[in-house]
Amino acid sequence: MSSTTARRVGVVAFGIVAGLVLSAAPALAANPTGVASLGFAEFTKAGKTTFLSSQAPCSVDGVTSNSAPAVNDLSGVKFGGGTSSCTTKVVGDNHTETTSEASGQTFELSALVSDGGPRLKIGSWKAVCVGKESGTDAGWQLGGLAGFSGLPTQIPTNYLYQVKKPDGVVLANVTFSEVVLPQPNDGGIKINTVHFRFTPESSVTGEIVLGSAACSPTP
Repeated sequence: MSSTTARRVGVVAFGIVAGLVLSAAPALAANPTGVASLGFAEFTKAGKTTFLSSQAPCSVDGVTSNSAPAVNDLSGVKFGGGTSSCTTKVVGDNHTETTSEASGQTFELSALVSDGGPRLKIGSWKAVCVGKESGTDAGWQLGGLAGFSGLPTQIPTNYLYQVKKPDGVVLANVTFSEVVLPQPNDGGIKINTVHFRFTPESSVTGEIVLGSAACSPTP
């Protein structure tokens, strides 16, 4: 697994197609105590909108475990479902520790095929965020990738991968191990395992996130 750590200031950790420690993407206004979800999809192609709300969301302050079934009837994308868990435990001298994680399987994106792009598949993914009194740790994991030609074996934090046509036109920007830190930085952290953003050069507008978790330091 690949990971990042935040010591009352945020960082990242965990990965099979491995992740490293480091920086952040756009800032969060405020960080939750501990939340996770399998992800979501919202994009439009040829005037038709495909919408899949946040799947299997959980929160240490609300629904602490959740699951979602496979969704195979949407245009251009398939989600294989998965589970999430957001828990709190007492450690040491009455300090608390939270663990928020989501694990999904069998993702397929075919929306770019008609534009000359590849069919993209991810067999499994996971996002984890652990909140402690000393700070936070976030991690991610991926397996069974197909269609991502040229993706490095070691994937650093906030790694940008471009989905291209054979002629080099970029159809989508994909951020792996996307880390977002709150501003001002209070030690909280958020991680998106994979974040797809379609470009104007494609026939698709919108975005998809696979695996999301966020947490804050605990009392």
